Amino acid sequence: MAAPDSVGAVGLVLARPARLLGAEPFFMEFIAGIEERLTERGLSVLLHVVGTHDAETTAYRRWAARHLVDAVLLVNRTADDPRPAVLREIGLPTIVVGEPAAGTDMPAVRSDDAGAMEEALAHLLDLGHRRIARISGPESLLHTRARTAALLAGCSAAGVEPVVLEGDYSEESGAKLTAALLGREQRPTAILYDNDVMAVAGLNTAKEFGVAVPDELSLVAWDDSTLCRLATPALTTMSVDVHQFGTSVAESVLELIDGTPVAERWSPAAALVQRGTSAPAPTP
Repeated sequence: MAAPDSVGAVGLVLARPARLLGAEPFFMEFIAGIEERLTERGLSVLLHVVGTHDAETTAYRRWAARHLVDAVLLVNRTADDPRPAVLREIGLPTIVVGEPAAGTDMPAVRSDDAGAMEEALAHLLDLGHRRIARISGPESLLHTRARTAALLAGCSAAGVEPVVLEGDYSEESGAKLTAALLGREQRPTAILYDNDVMAVAGLNTAKEFGVAVPDELSLVAWDDSTLCRLATPALTTMSVDVHQFGTSVAESVLELIDGTPVAERWSPAAALVQRGTSAPAPTP
């Protein structure tokens, strides 16, 4: 049961277009994992979707002033992120989802984005790919930067020069940027995507260009979902147990609300699931 002085809610603000939230399975499964654990204690998630980080900060201040939540979850950490300082200033207990905030004692549930990227790249290199591209999420996000750094380091060690294009997780950017890559004089033989929606859009774009997947082009998605499994061919992906990730975050926030030490936790490790969109690189 919730504590006597609890308001019974944990806040989560997502600064992203609502249309993306509806199309992207990741956050729905993540929130489901959080809710499942919180419900056992009579708590729920107060979800607020806004368009900007300024609006996100306004929401935090309103929640704190009205005592509408017992704690908040801080997601999508960015470089020079002002939000941890704001949350510390207004006194909202916070669990960081991702890299801990420097200069604060906010507990975090971390993810090994670099290690996962190394595994995805190794898969493509082992298949003989040397013309490798990546369509990333927004470069301001710390987890995007961690993946990019791991990709560049791994490619450098292998003597490969990758192409990295910045997307926004949407179907539109996945299609547009894949088209740009396939329109190059020397197109890639493999493309890594930072989420499932962009990867499915990329697969459809390859079909429109008449590029055979996986015979001419290998594709690897991130965040396994029904979209990946139902695609034709089914997408090779870096799969994470997103539901368990949400449950782990809920465990941390319950410890924070209870005033007990918050255990160090990590997201379940991403693992490569090979399906029908990755194969040996085509011979020149």
